[in-house]
Amino acid sequence: MGFFEKIKAGLTKTRDALNSTLGGVFTGFSEINEDFYEELEESLILADLGVDTSVKAVERLRRAVREQHLKTTDEARTALKEILTQMLSVGDTRLNLSTKPSVILVIGVNGVGKTTTIGKLAKQMTDQGKKVLMVAGDTFRAAAADQLEIWAGRSGAAIVRQNEGADPASVVYDGIQSAKARDADVILIDTAGRLHNKTNLMNELNKISRIVNRELPQAAKEVLLVLDGTTGQNGLVQAKQFKEIAGVTAIALTKLDGTAKGGIVIAVADALQIPVKYIGVGEKADDLMAFNAKEFVEALF
Repeated sequence: MGFFEKIKAGLTKTRDALNSTLGGVFTGFSEINEDFYEELEESLILADLGVDTSVKAVERLRRAVREQHLKTTDEARTALKEILTQMLSVGDTRLNLSTKPSVILVIGVNGVGKTTTIGKLAKQMTDQGKKVLMVAGDTFRAAAADQLEIWAGRSGAAIVRQNEGADPASVVYDGIQSAKARDADVILIDTAGRLHNKTNLMNELNKISRIVNRELPQAAKEVLLVLDGTTGQNGLVQAKQFKEIAGVTAIALTKLDGTAKGGIVIAVADALQIPVKYIGVGEKADDLMAFNAKEFVEALF
């Protein structure tokens, strides 16, 4: 199954929901008028683009209709697809892995699929011939390191872990030394996700970042925020908090196959102006896919 087909299959619930709302807007109006715009805005909000992003998209569409002298709702639909693609295109969607080693610090609240995302990334990278080292920096949750250990076995990546309750920063330090000794290409660092205790989390992430910067000052670094697509606008609230705390550089949205509200991808990219770099549309390692804005929008429609 190709990339586009896989996204299309993974977004079935979202597309069906959009078709029942958006589809009715485009087929139910013979001309572009105020009622058309109002219903369109409502449909976009229902698809979880959020109020701000939906209003902005419809405003841009109004401008496009005026400037391009669009007459039919079919033409408006094509214009809307272009607008949404532009809203999603907010930077390079590829991870920066330009140095050896490169570091990917993976953050997000518990339960969003953070550890699984790290495992899938490790599998994809080792399949590409890269030497990957995973660091079990979530020492708060006992199962997190065990889960990573399983993925290490599946992917052939190395792993550094310590006992439950160990200082995450010391695990990261050990991981970096191990990566240097093994000549690793990529270091994937798991972190705890206790957002309700923001001060502790901020201190912990700052400490980890300082160690990475001190030990690997020249390394390419990504801070990858993992969000659960099924949480909708709540995910956007989380993303805003993590952006403040951790200087997020990339976003991975998981579980999009399980929700009718995949429009959250557009809301997150537009509101935060941080590129979505991966989306998850299934359980298998290759169901975590590098993001492509144009193909995503095509699959939605």
